[in-house]
Amino acid sequence: MQKITSKQHSLILENRNVLRISGVKDIDSFSETRIILSTIMGELVIRGEELHVNALETETGDLSMTGKVKSMSYNRFDSSEGAFGKLFR
Repeated sequence: MQKITSKQHSLILENRNVLRISGVKDIDSFSETRIILSTIMGELVIRGEELHVNALETETGDLSMTGKVKSMSYNRFDSSEGAFGKLFR
């Protein structure tokens, strides 16, 4: 597991084609139509077209990507949320 110095999680989407995310732990899978990320707030699925990961700074958990973003959704809470979070999976 990577060390993330920031406990913040944010998403900044510009014109639906440039996305910056903080609090990323890892990239679980990626293709040109779907990227699945493990974040400090849970699993994040990004769907779109021509998606490309430009950079992932493993020290800080910052990710930048480009492409035509159609949707973003969280699938589950992170396991570090504790027992209470596990009850609602």
